[in-house]
Amino acid sequence: MKVLLTIAAVLIVPACSYAQGKPCEELKSEIAQKLDAKGVKSYTLDIVDKDKDAADGKVVGTCEAGSKKIVYRKGPAADKDAAKPQ
Repeated sequence: MKVLLTIAAVLIVPACSYAQGKPCEELKSEIAQKLDAKGVKSYTLDIVDKDKDAADGKVVGTCEAGSKKIVYRKGPAADKDAAKPQ
């Protein structure tokens, strides 16, 4: 009986910590490192809410237990403040 409880504990504890999800900044950094290692240039990675549409990009990861997603877009990062009319 003790063996079964030990096995159950060993299997359940890692599953609970995995379900919490990875922090978004950590996952974004890992994805950026992979893209840089492949030689990808001129891209942006944005962290957005899971409900936001990613029509102009591709979802490359989810984080914080699925509450947010990371969107990849080709091209240089645009300065959003410069694009606003004054």
